[in-house]
Amino acid sequence: MHPFAIQTLAIPLALSGTDLIGQARTGTGKTLAFGVSLLHRMVTISGGEKPTHGKPRALVVCPTRELAMQVGRDLDVAGSHLKMRVLTIYGGTGYDEQLAALDKGIDIAVGTPGRLLDLADRGALDLKSIQVLVLDEADEMLDLGFLPDIERLLRKTPQDRQTMLFSATMPAPILALARATLNKPVNIRAEGADAKMTVPDIDQFVYQAHNLDKPEIVARILQGRQTTKVMVFCRTKRAAQRLTDELVDRGFPAAAIHGDLNQQARERSLKKFRAGTINTLVATDVAARGIDISGVSHVINYECPDTDATYVHRIGRTGRAGNSGVAVTLVDWSDVHRWKLIDQTLELGIPLPVETYSSSPHLFTELDIPEGTKGRAPGAPAAREKAVEAKNAPGDGHRRRSRRSTEQAGDHPAADKAPEAERKPRRRRRRTRAGVEVSAEKPAE
Repeated sequence: MHPFAIQTLAIPLALSGTDLIGQARTGTGKTLAFGVSLLHRMVTISGGEKPTHGKPRALVVCPTRELAMQVGRDLDVAGSHLKMRVLTIYGGTGYDEQLAALDKGIDIAVGTPGRLLDLADRGALDLKSIQVLVLDEADEMLDLGFLPDIERLLRKTPQDRQTMLFSATMPAPILALARATLNKPVNIRAEGADAKMTVPDIDQFVYQAHNLDKPEIVARILQGRQTTKVMVFCRTKRAAQRLTDELVDRGFPAAAIHGDLNQQARERSLKKFRAGTINTLVATDVAARGIDISGVSHVINYECPDTDATYVHRIGRTGRAGNSGVAVTLVDWSDVHRWKLIDQTLELGIPLPVETYSSSPHLFTELDIPEGTKGRAPGAPAAREKAVEAKNAPGDGHRRRSRRSTEQAGDHPAADKAPEAERKPRRRRRRTRAGVEVSAEKPAE
């Protein structure tokens, strides 16, 4: 087993304490590149002394909660025999466990900017002892939306720290900003200047498809002979949830992960997908950055990505660590121009997507879908019941109305069983004729 190029180039420099900017394609071991050197530095610098009360010596900042959990888990496993205490810090969960861990003292903090700043401002997280700082997916971390938080975090750390930035894409403006932040950094690019940003082992197919036919196309791809686990990316939270419900209704075990779900629901969806309880994960771009799930055979862009960087990160969920994969992009008629720009930037050689429908023969041939496959799982409706059970297993992300709110809405059975005395008396209708009330029993003269 041989290390990836980014690992071969970055680890020796990182071990020496040099600031560096590491750029390599998705799925080529960037996490291990900074993880190994970071753990080694924690043992060797300062004579291997343990941290003082609640003061970590290493900080890894990630743009999303899912990526933070993954990096934290990897460092925890790799550093367990070194007795390194790793704490993952992110929002959407309670403070108690994180505050308790900080109170006991930790070696490495991994987290998202918002919660890290929150705890630092509270005085619970002391960053004055940080010796190694890592920004993972640095291009997004240094984007305009994250830049103020990153600058505030940097000001809370010592100036003589070692700083490492890693990402698959590094646009020139972001690169200049990163260089201004680091101390004489070494820029590492693990591929040649003419190398493509996408992984060669990913077979890429681009189809021009009608929006109403897309669920049928996705359902047939899910039944391909080579299909195991599939990640489907949508632009919006509503589209992701709508497609998930559609696939479950068709009998496919699927779950969603997007910003409208609470953190526990997102974690459970990922856990089901990793374990194979479901084989389809429908996500917004919250899951496109850095998430490493083994066995993902296909990535489907349900809608054309907005930028070439988004496309690279989305399809990078498959074909990882030297494995092969398939990426399918469905382009609406209105998005053809956007796709041409992505194709031109990445030099993919697919400027004009082929007009494709769920019945198109080339769809079946290119994606190895058995002839005669329909848009519903075999054995429906039994398959649909199993899919619903998998989706609605304890802790699924659907928000359910509480009994109280249901009763207030008037559709709970208890609403129809109110005591007779509590019911409003029926209002008697008054009949008049020419301004004079007419009795129901006695007609007017």
